[in-house]
Amino acid sequence: MKDLHELELLLTSHTPILIIESIEEVRLVQLFSRLGLKLELPVHQWTATEGLKRVDVAMNPQKFTVEPQEVLKHIKSLYRGGIFLLLDFHPYLDEPILVRLLKEIAQDFETAPRTLVLVSHTLLTPPELKHLTARFDLQLPDLAGIKSLIREEAQRWQKAQNRRLRADAEAVERLARNLVGITATDARRLIRKAIEDDGVINHDDLPTVMQAKYQLLSQDGIITFEHDTATFSDVAGLERLKEWLQQRQKAFDGSATNLDRPKGIMLLGVQGGGKSLAAKSVAGSFGVPLLRLDFGSLYNKYYGETEKNLRQALHTAEVMAPCVLWMDEIEKGIARSGNDEGVSQRVLGALLTWMAENKERVFIVATSNDIQKLPAELVRKGRMDEIFFVDLPSIKVRAEIFHIHLRRRNLDPNIFDVEYLAASSEGFTGAEIEQAVVSGLYAAQSHNRPLDTDTLLNELARTSPLSVVMAEQIEGLRMWAYQRTVPAD
Repeated sequence: MKDLHELELLLTSHTPILIIESIEEVRLVQLFSRLGLKLELPVHQWTATEGLKRVDVAMNPQKFTVEPQEVLKHIKSLYRGGIFLLLDFHPYLDEPILVRLLKEIAQDFETAPRTLVLVSHTLLTPPELKHLTARFDLQLPDLAGIKSLIREEAQRWQKAQNRRLRADAEAVERLARNLVGITATDARRLIRKAIEDDGVINHDDLPTVMQAKYQLLSQDGIITFEHDTATFSDVAGLERLKEWLQQRQKAFDGSATNLDRPKGIMLLGVQGGGKSLAAKSVAGSFGVPLLRLDFGSLYNKYYGETEKNLRQALHTAEVMAPCVLWMDEIEKGIARSGNDEGVSQRVLGALLTWMAENKERVFIVATSNDIQKLPAELVRKGRMDEIFFVDLPSIKVRAEIFHIHLRRRNLDPNIFDVEYLAASSEGFTGAEIEQAVVSGLYAAQSHNRPLDTDTLLNELARTSPLSVVMAEQIEGLRMWAYQRTVPAD
């Protein structure tokens, strides 16, 4: 009803051209058909395949108006008012003759009130038309609207199958909440899939729905998605970080309404030291999906497209909330640079604005290898709640890491001298310890014998860890982090 009211206001305010970016053509045609009947205006639809036809009454398409130039000339020749939906007209908006025809039709609106409605998945308004246009955003269904769709689809299925649908009330509530943020068309399709699968709506349907929702929202590769994050909470070490997260669990999930919602953290550390795993453990601790934002894929050579990509990625995070948004190696996207024509500064500005205005439960985890490249306005208190330093693992944590990687490869840690291995791997990162186990397995297989402690010790002895290869750089980072950050472990 809100969409219908806003469209009516735009039409009655004599706006000659409406721009609508949407994939819900059917829903839009239905809305305009209802408005046409109410306002007593004929409603026409044009496509490149069928030409022009009336949609508010049954009439055959006019095949002679298939070509874009011919349809615009035809509309220009009409003196009776009407609404003309031009579907997928975006490829023609860079043709000067067609833009001129659109402009002339719009300028003649007071004489012949013909409203042009351009509908497509994406539309860039030509500069010469901007003063004649208004944009309309089709509202996504809210929670009540999604619940109504679930009821409609349940009734449809029960009527078709002649039996009652089994549904768990809590699962239906969570399904409805998970579907908020996508179009009514897509929501209806996912509801049908959940019902048709087994004639039941229960908690087993939720992971599949969340994965499908993510695929709908992010098809450009800028954001990757991990729904099942429970295993990420089982990470060696990081005890201070885990305690910090536990203290803020209720504030994040909304059960502690008297506390401010936590915004996010910055993770600084040695390369390979476990920052990525720490980021994943945050999602595991909160029990929510993890979204990873790849700053490298944001960048586009066309002006304004990089910022647009960032806004779309952040919108995806809002729609997927509650979630953790992991901004990996953030300095690569927003570090100040003098040769990028100001792109990094515009990206930083867009990010800071979103961080200040976002109201959804999106917890940011930003990881960085060089925090000194980041602008102060990003890392100051208020933007991020805390800065944690992920240092080289202690002997106790290294023993845990050996346990984890041995068990992951179906090996019993009890048959290894894990304490001695941990003592012998001082200065090794978690990634380097894992690689020692992998290399040890290859060496053992080549000699046709099982992996043992001596083989692992040999692999450790043959490895020069990063803390040795780049000792000065890593020691400088550790000295910088001392008293400036909070140890994660």
